[in-house]
Amino acid sequence: MTALPEELVLHSAHVADMAPVTLYHLAALRQTVFVVEQNCVYLDLDGRDLDEGSVQIWAEDSSGSIAATVRILDEGASESGVRSIGRVVTAPAWRGRGVAGVLLEAAIEQCGERRIVLHAQSHLVEWYSRFGFSRAGDEYLEDGIPHTPMQLR
Repeated sequence: MTALPEELVLHSAHVADMAPVTLYHLAALRQTVFVVEQNCVYLDLDGRDLDEGSVQIWAEDSSGSIAATVRILDEGASESGVRSIGRVVTAPAWRGRGVAGVLLEAAIEQCGERRIVLHAQSHLVEWYSRFGFSRAGDEYLEDGIPHTPMQLR
């Protein structure tokens, strides 16, 4: 696994086990990037963070600022043993420094041998492919952004 920059610490928890301030910072980052920066008006806090088996993985600095985060969901209700990775987001100040890659590797490891699915923004298909993901369907538009279904295992 690639190492995080030394000023960051990796964490993993269900939202019920997170400090409220941490959850606030995590949600604020997701809204800043997905809703404001990408200009997509949608409900980021979709209720899935509360699902049993959901896990947030994030990297933060000593001040509690979130550098990046990913979410793992248990998709067993629709397909036994399947996990999904989503809400992969990096704060602008941390982009290009490998932080998201470290979190994605941690998420893949946490999913174990289960099949993993994700819905990649299409411009990131090559990036996800470097971690072993392959296309699993046709490109589609979501909130005006091209996405491609992908899977691992």
